[in-house]
Amino acid sequence: MIHLKDFSIGFGSRVLLDKVNTSFGKGQLTALIGRNGSGKSTLANLVPRFYDITSGNIKIFGKDIKKYSMEELRNLIGIVPQRAALFSGTIADNMRWGKPDATDQEIISVLKIAQAWEFVSKLTDGIKTNISQGGKNLSGGQRQRLTIARALVGNPPVVILDDSMSALDYATDLALRKAIESELKDTAVIMISQRATTLQNADHILVLDNGEAAGYGIHETLLKNCEEYAEIYKSQMS
Repeated sequence: MIHLKDFSIGFGSRVLLDKVNTSFGKGQLTALIGRNGSGKSTLANLVPRFYDITSGNIKIFGKDIKKYSMEELRNLIGIVPQRAALFSGTIADNMRWGKPDATDQEIISVLKIAQAWEFVSKLTDGIKTNISQGGKNLSGGQRQRLTIARALVGNPPVVILDDSMSALDYATDLALRKAIESELKDTAVIMISQRATTLQNADHILVLDNGEAAGYGIHETLLKNCEEYAEIYKSQMS
């Protein structure tokens, strides 16, 4: 579904990513992991063209992303940034940000996938509950779950989760990953996380180190063959 070939990006003399090749398949969860500054978020931001690559190409459905209009491209992708961004209004208003005609049932469906219905259903006004600017009247985990749900409205073929589960407890994190696996069977999911435990069951894991691909494969293989991944995993487990 998404193919990135020999692409690089840099600013001036600084190279952020250098000649990386990878792909993100339909119905697959592909994880990105690496130390701070390794290029994970940069790679994720290249797909919706928040930045443009300096060489190589990126294709979605076989078409170069530069051939799509910005509106067409962004409609293909649901993005959850590192910092959960909500605006003042109701929960339903926030959910309809990318799809104004989304029905209440559509909203409830994505809230369930994102593990947000658990707390929204207990609110007196449900999805009609007002939230303050930035979601300041919600916990960090609640804000993250709502922004994940919002990205799923409209069933985009590509979903990017950029370290957007950091405030979730382990049980919610696990439930969300299981829901993604069972409910998003036609979606290419790109998940960035600092938690190796969050990513270890991904279909594929891309390990980045100083802007280069240090490893690619499944958890067990990378533990044996990728020193960078093994060091990250073992440091977290200890």
